[in-house]
Amino acid sequence: MSVDRVEETVGGQVTEAVAATAVRYYSVAPGVRVNVRSGPGTNYTVVRVLSEGAKVPIYCQSPGTTVTGPYGTTNIWDNINNGQYVSDAYVNTGSDGYIRPRCS
Repeated sequence: MSVDRVEETVGGQVTEAVAATAVRYYSVAPGVRVNVRSGPGTNYTVVRVLSEGAKVPIYCQSPGTTVTGPYGTTNIWDNINNGQYVSDAYVNTGSDGYIRPRCS
């Protein structure tokens, strides 16, 4: 779950409220072990490998190396954790385009 902190004024006093946003997880292509890289491209270092049947959150997406996989050919890379990216060609998002904001 991603959590944002928001300050609000209640009765003249500033209080801190927590706004929670549910994180959606997406399935990785069945029968595939996917390389997780340190950046959005095949030229980045492999930092770990996802096991078969893994599900991943997507926090943001970036353009990068074009990859062909079970879900088509794309240059979109999904940020699944801090400094961890997988090609969107291996993630079942139900879309050929961006589904999350671009990574800054």
